[in-house]
Amino acid sequence: MQARKAVFYCSASYTIDPKYNQAARDIVRAACLHGYGIVSGGTVKGTMAVVCDEAMKHGVEVIGILPRFMDELVYPGMTKTVWTDTMSERKELMREGCSLAVALPGGIGTLDELIETLVLVKLGRLDCRIAAVNVDGFYDPLKALLDHYVATNMLEPADRALISFPSTVEEFEALL
Repeated sequence: MQARKAVFYCSASYTIDPKYNQAARDIVRAACLHGYGIVSGGTVKGTMAVVCDEAMKHGVEVIGILPRFMDELVYPGMTKTVWTDTMSERKELMREGCSLAVALPGGIGTLDELIETLVLVKLGRLDCRIAAVNVDGFYDPLKALLDHYVATNMLEPADRALISFPSTVEEFEALL
């Protein structure tokens, strides 16, 4: 069992640009090589499958957290599959025991998971680092929004600093 765990939030789409899945492979590989076990949404869909594929190649613990209504989408062969009744419970269990939260480029579900994690860290309810992997500027609009919140005194600069936006594997590894 791994000493540290990283939760990965990512896309369930099959139709995204392949560069996002390649970035996912590279980032997951880096986390694995730095001793992290991987927690994810645990399905066979889109980047979630890429995350599981790459983590399993490196022999680390791979935990998938899925709501029961997604039972037909479970990724086979994970170290552990945890079933939940709701999406809210899923998010809570995904974060449990993780010291690193990583948002890869993803859709509205990824954004929800990322923002909820940021809020929980800000409120002192969760102790983990947060990285939004900024492939080709994917998260630039979010960075600008957070900076706007700071400029309008809606967010403290110290709270804005809780989330980093690495755009390369090297920048990501510097956070580890």
